Amino acid sequence: MDNQQISLTAHANKPTVRFINAGMGFKLIPFSIKQAIMIKKIIFQIHLWLGLLSGIVVFIVSITGSIYVFQPEITKWLRRDAIYNDYSNGKSALTQKQLWEIARSELPEGEAISWVNIYNDPRKNQIFYSYASNPDALTYFGFIDHYKALYINPYTGEVVKIYNEKTNFFNIVKFLHWSLLLETSIGQPIVGWATIIFVILLITGLVLWWPRSFRSAKNIFLFKWKKTTGWYKRFYDLHNILGFWSFMGALIIALTGLVWAFKWFQAAVYVAAAGTTTPPSQPQAASELRPIEAVSPIDKALTTARKSYSDAAAFRITPPSDSTGVINFYVQQKEGVYYINHQLQFDQYSGELLSERKHDEKNAGEKLIHANYDIHTGAILGLPGKILAFFVSLIAASLPVTGFMMWWKRTKRKQNSLF
Repeated sequence: MDNQQISLTAHANKPTVRFINAGMGFKLIPFSIKQAIMIKKIIFQIHLWLGLLSGIVVFIVSITGSIYVFQPEITKWLRRDAIYNDYSNGKSALTQKQLWEIARSELPEGEAISWVNIYNDPRKNQIFYSYASNPDALTYFGFIDHYKALYINPYTGEVVKIYNEKTNFFNIVKFLHWSLLLETSIGQPIVGWATIIFVILLITGLVLWWPRSFRSAKNIFLFKWKKTTGWYKRFYDLHNILGFWSFMGALIIALTGLVWAFKWFQAAVYVAAAGTTTPPSQPQAASELRPIEAVSPIDKALTTARKSYSDAAAFRITPPSDSTGVINFYVQQKEGVYYINHQLQFDQYSGELLSERKHDEKNAGEKLIHANYDIHTGAILGLPGKILAFFVSLIAASLPVTGFMMWWKRTKRKQNSLF
């Protein structure tokens, strides 16, 4: 019985018991050939109609994702004159109080500083952001009331450049990817459900692709086209072969996207990683009403943060929202990635540290959620990971196109056969 396959079949309509020796022992396949064909036909119909249903959304989300992968690198190059200053050793920076006053003076009445990015690299200018939204609007351009970025030289106080982020190409791409340029509560569920369908399509596609025998399977891993190869065969190979090679990457990108789309999915990921349903404790700090001290509280807070995290890449500071609110610091440990971060809260009147949550103190669930963006974009693996995410996203965008073209050609062929 070595190296042979024995099938005992009473009738095509009855169960087939098939014993297969593939050098790894015997496998029992409990389906008849007819049943297997029927199951595959059902899976094909599910794959086809779900693909047609979600194709446009999957294409938009995938193509915008591939465009956005290298946004930081492209923006850094395009804005290099605004990002960098002519710093030389010995220069003293202005105080944060002075810089915030300069930023406020550049904003029209009714617009406030929403947050500021400060970098440990002395060659980089500070970026002050002013953002406000209109929650009643239905589309991106109505939802974003204003969104500005002010690049200010920390040594001279010069406002180097002011960008209107609302009309920035990459921000439009990001919100198209995020919610199809619709208000988040409307657009994000559409993107989320299309992503769930895409996950189903990946799995059903793999089932349909899976050969009966890898030994006898040919032309399922590589393109082997000839001049005489027809367009249907080309679309078929593009759909199947590229789909196979991108399967794992596309699945990871889709699942990490679902973390933002649905709170229940994010909760499930957290529970699976943390091993507990108890959410992480959030500091409930509040500022104590008192006269503001002589030294600016925000300068005092920044000095404390820089002493504790002298090797951090950047600090994002969010001012208090009311009289008892706190100054929030988000510490980005490494440039270009966000999975290692720390949070600090300071009293807005005294600049005293009220709470601190370091990366190492977080549980596995929190760390995984914080790493979600870097996994989604491939940045967690550095430049090779981003290149991989770029090509996987491009392939994902091509799958609805090649799938539709195959369906269209089959439909036309059937119509032509009727005449």
